[in-house]
Amino acid sequence: MPSPLSTLASVLLLFSGAVAAQTPARQDSLPLRNVVEQFLKVQVAGLPGEVSVTVAPPDARLSLAACPAPQAFLAPGSRAWGKTTVGVRCTAPSPWVIYMQATVTVMADYVASAVPLAQGQPISQGQLIVMKGDLTALPAGIATEMSQVVGRSAAVSLPSGAPMRLDTLRSKPVVQQGQLVKMVSSGNGFSVSAEARAIGTASEGQVVQVRTPAGQQITGIARAGGLVEVAF
Repeated sequence: MPSPLSTLASVLLLFSGAVAAQTPARQDSLPLRNVVEQFLKVQVAGLPGEVSVTVAPPDARLSLAACPAPQAFLAPGSRAWGKTTVGVRCTAPSPWVIYMQATVTVMADYVASAVPLAQGQPISQGQLIVMKGDLTALPAGIATEMSQVVGRSAAVSLPSGAPMRLDTLRSKPVVQQGQLVKMVSSGNGFSVSAEARAIGTASEGQVVQVRTPAGQQITGIARAGGLVEVAF
């Protein structure tokens, strides 16, 4: 006949096992960090240079139900660039949403000025240098190839070592103010051309106004070779 102590121990063991079976499994943080890391790597796929992603663990005070398929998404106002916030949601069996901090760095070559550049002067390759750095720590729209800069001009004077921002560069004008240009217009089965004089200066693809010999002002698109495309 079992002793009272052994009987009590058996009852406590059965009770603890029943409680453990009823307690839902908790979510481990490592799979969540992996989900966020893979999500960000997909978002930045195709960027130049070497991309690295660092994901901070979620708040240790959180107690989340285990999720077989957590899904990552960018938080409103965030982007997969520099310091960012990524959301992770679970839809089943117990729905929850958390937000995790991450850092995306992109080490790549970028183009900078090798010498001071004067405003409006065409830029040659000899005035440029290729440097390496984290693109996420630089202003948006940095040139990563010489061909993006050579032949264009700076909208403002730049010191030596300044990263070349594409939004501050002007393309070489293809139409100059006062220049005699050829207006061209073509359509289904017809082509018309006439001479006019440019009222303004414009680069390739920019809108420019011209004046015909009769004094009529017409708006068109500047093209290389002193051409202005006009839609009638």
